[in-house]
Amino acid sequence: MDQDPAPIPPPSGTTPGAPPLRDRLTIPVLASGGILMAVMQTVVVPLLPDLPRLTGASAATVSWMVTATLLSGAVLTPVLGRAGDMYGKRRVLTAALVLMTAGSVMCALSSDIAVLIAARALQGAAASVVPLSISILRDELPPERRGSAVALMSSTVGIGAALGLPLAALVIQYADWHTMFWLTSALGAAGVTATWWAVKESPVREPGRFDVLGALGIAAGLTCLLLAVSQGGTWGWGSPRVLGLFATAVTVLALWWWQQLRTPRPLVDLRLVSRPRVGLSHVAALLTGFAFYANSLVTAQLVQAPKATGYGLGLSIVATGLCLLPGGVTMLLFSPLSARISAARGPRITLALGAAVIACGYALRIADSRDLWMIILGATVVATGTTLAYSALPTLILRAVPAGQTASANGVNVLMRTIGQATSSAAVAAVLVHHSSPLGGLAVPTLHGYLLAFAMAGAVALAACAAALSIPGDRPSDDTRPARGATRGARDGAMEGA
Repeated sequence: MDQDPAPIPPPSGTTPGAPPLRDRLTIPVLASGGILMAVMQTVVVPLLPDLPRLTGASAATVSWMVTATLLSGAVLTPVLGRAGDMYGKRRVLTAALVLMTAGSVMCALSSDIAVLIAARALQGAAASVVPLSISILRDELPPERRGSAVALMSSTVGIGAALGLPLAALVIQYADWHTMFWLTSALGAAGVTATWWAVKESPVREPGRFDVLGALGIAAGLTCLLLAVSQGGTWGWGSPRVLGLFATAVTVLALWWWQQLRTPRPLVDLRLVSRPRVGLSHVAALLTGFAFYANSLVTAQLVQAPKATGYGLGLSIVATGLCLLPGGVTMLLFSPLSARISAARGPRITLALGAAVIACGYALRIADSRDLWMIILGATVVATGTTLAYSALPTLILRAVPAGQTASANGVNVLMRTIGQATSSAAVAAVLVHHSSPLGGLAVPTLHGYLLAFAMAGAVALAACAAALSIPGDRPSDDTRPARGATRGARDGAMEGA
């Protein structure tokens, strides 16, 4: 007769029943990685006006320090998400943080614009940190803790962006600009170490061979698409270069779609994407990304506009960052509320509510964009809505896809946000350029142009609300819940067979 094994006593110095220190630090470490990723992407913004003088490059060339990060992040996010599902999420997450840190070290060591652009492209790999971390949280946490953790992880993008701008401005104002990158390098090294120590490797794997052809196809198609969108205002929307990039993007992505449908183990499961619960979530992500990004773009330009315009406040870059800081604090405070609403009403309602709040924030911006307190209030309301929406999107994806595809599916969702942000940047720039007036020999956007940008972003937010309400019921189904024990057994069996 078999006897039950004797219980193993807890290690000395630990409380019986309490999780070990590493388990307790998993959520803070993953969240700090997301914040660090957003800080890394933001810190270069205050430098852009001075980089032509510091590097000897033209302003158009310097702008590639932002474009390179955008392009590489968009391309690598779905690729690294799929790699995480197949080869281990912690392993790929750590690699992304290493690339981000290496890029920061390269920026700290060099003033050559070619090296700086290449380094910023390396840092684009960090865009996969959030979807990979969310997938780890799904695999490792019990359901009662998962919602709040995922909501916090989703909010780190806005929190880091709000912290990065004033931090970078302060460092640049009082120290050499390379110091900023040495600081982020140290933070990155600490993040890599903490992730490797505190985060367990997820047991959930998706077997198969990596789809190299699919990765190359989506990389080429997205590069052409986002390059045309991000550079259309500079090169001319009707120029042969931009039109050729759009035509190439359509052709390559159409061929990629055809190839993905015929591959046994595709990079992106398009049959899964075609389900309304997944596809409409991606559409809502694209629209929400568009609406959210206009807030940061327009607010920064508006408060820094010269007082001679009649509406501008002439604030410094440090003061501008401080204006956006309340929004970041709000995102941190409201992420638990988002989880509660999703638990009570479902993430579909949370997403719709968030999009509606974003639209209300832009209504405030249209009502008054002259008084500083109203500008901060409107920007903070938009940030609050963004928290609700961004926190709900990953939960929708987690409830709609199998456990073995969470990283790649969330990677695609983040990609859609990135495309929305790139499109927002191009659309806002086009509106402001079209509605400009001369001031001191320079073309300066008019207040009417800013109000039109707010109205456009608010209308897109309402479209995101409609898309969210169109998503079918989002209750989790049995086939999408992570079966950790079964997955471990399947994995161990596969290893023994190998």
